[in-house]
Amino acid sequence: MKKTNILIALISILFLSSCEEVVQVDLNTAAPKLVIEATIKWVKGTTGKDQKIKLTTTTSYFSNQIPVVSGATIMIKNSSNITFNFNEIGNTGEYICSDFVPKTNETYTLTVVNNGEIYTASETLKSVAPIEDVVQKNDGGFTGKTIQIKTFYTDPAPEVNYYLYQYSYTNQVTQTFYGDEDTFFQGNRIFSLSQNQDLKKGDEVKITHYGITKAYYNYMNILISIAGGGGGGPFQAPPATVRGNIINTTDKNNYPLGYFALSEIDTRTYTVQ
Repeated sequence: MKKTNILIALISILFLSSCEEVVQVDLNTAAPKLVIEATIKWVKGTTGKDQKIKLTTTTSYFSNQIPVVSGATIMIKNSSNITFNFNEIGNTGEYICSDFVPKTNETYTLTVVNNGEIYTASETLKSVAPIEDVVQKNDGGFTGKTIQIKTFYTDPAPEVNYYLYQYSYTNQVTQTFYGDEDTFFQGNRIFSLSQNQDLKKGDEVKITHYGITKAYYNYMNILISIAGGGGGGPFQAPPATVRGNIINTTDKNNYPLGYFALSEIDTRTYTVQ
């Protein structure tokens, strides 16, 4: 009997000791990549002269901080060769321009010079149809308990249009993003849709509609799909690399992440009833 008790005690000590052992996980570490957040947003009804571009780098999986990139040279030129310079605020990695001139269907070229390498991209600024109404429905979804927010607008005919919809919620980290094209509703009144079962009375929902190019529409659809249906937004760390339209003309293999996009946008802030 004593031998049995001693054996059980020894096994218990060994088991508890093994539970406290620290397991080291070796992860492959890739060289940091430049991340260029260059979405020019022209809010409908404003001059659009104040714009911002942000530079960061990728970092390790366990890092809690995103490294910023300072000291870069950033400019955008339009088709008339007019240059708009972006100047850094301190050492924040945020570069601002206060004299940008947005124009729909105008083509712009971005140039970023950093650490002796030159990154460029060209894109066209697209218009967006104005938001007309926001309607709430309280019995949406499969359960009939999900709050639906419908944001109505009239698609212009006969041109082909592409849209990006963004819904941001107070007291929630997640956002809803999805792209749309007017193939099946061209020239008609249509709506974007948010279905969120965690909304409650008094919550604010910020709604943003973007006019975008077909190329940016395709890029965002891939990115949103990888990110899991748009739950976390397009700028969270994706589980796979998605290349945008910005190229490194100095070293094509050292490509950056991010996308150069220009959009007219319309926004509304809706309070849940």
